[in-house]
Amino acid sequence: MSDLKRILIVDDDPDVHELLRVALQTGDRQIESAYDGLEGLRSIEAAAFDLVVTDVNMPGMDGMALTERVREVRPDTPVVVMTVASTPENVIRAIQERAFSFFSKPFTTSLVAEMVERALSSKASEDDIEVLSARPDWLELRLRCKLETADRILQFLREMGVPLPADEQENIALAFREILLNAIEHGAGNDPNKRVAITYIRAKRALLYHVRDPGKGFSFQELAHAAVSNPTPSTFEHTQVRERLGLRPGGFGLLMTRQLVDEMIYSEAGNEVLLIKYLH
Repeated sequence: MSDLKRILIVDDDPDVHELLRVALQTGDRQIESAYDGLEGLRSIEAAAFDLVVTDVNMPGMDGMALTERVREVRPDTPVVVMTVASTPENVIRAIQERAFSFFSKPFTTSLVAEMVERALSSKASEDDIEVLSARPDWLELRLRCKLETADRILQFLREMGVPLPADEQENIALAFREILLNAIEHGAGNDPNKRVAITYIRAKRALLYHVRDPGKGFSFQELAHAAVSNPTPSTFEHTQVRERLGLRPGGFGLLMTRQLVDEMIYSEAGNEVLLIKYLH
């Protein structure tokens, strides 16, 4: 019994409890329920949980206030926030309160289940994500160079809400993820003691994503391990280079990213990149 992962679901909707119970229940997990924020807080004060999943809009105490209290009472407990009324302000506050992740309702249970698995198996630190600017139109963060943190921040940015069709929103998310993973893997060498800076800017007619890694930069001529540096007939030659270097399968990131956004601009040193997507 001591190996059980204890998950607390806090939501005033019984249907959400049942949905999450079905999606998250496994043999090594014990799922408990609270139906408002105050009941959830009493449960958290009384015993330790490995994860708290909370709604935002609830009677007694809302989920954002509960997340803040969890941080005070059980600072090592990850919190996943859900809401039917997602706003950029709520997303940013969740980041500031060090929530592990954030989902809008209705959500895809498979994505929530995947994020819950990450939360339960992670070794997240409270300073993994540092907020430098918390404006809805200018969000600036510094992240520890860990692949897990990249996936977490991608979900937060997905929830910021942009006036584009779903497929274009997902294209932007994929492009940003590839650039961020490149920054962590190649710019920082997967060193969690180093940090990558990201900025999300929402202008009237464009979305801008800026990524600055702590590395010395690169030139495209040095990227033999990437498809973007190989001529079209030789697009897959980089896979052999990656295998020799011991890199993960891939190398299509930059080539793919160019197709997913309207502009991709690198600094002269090559350690900063700006992705631009115009709003129609």
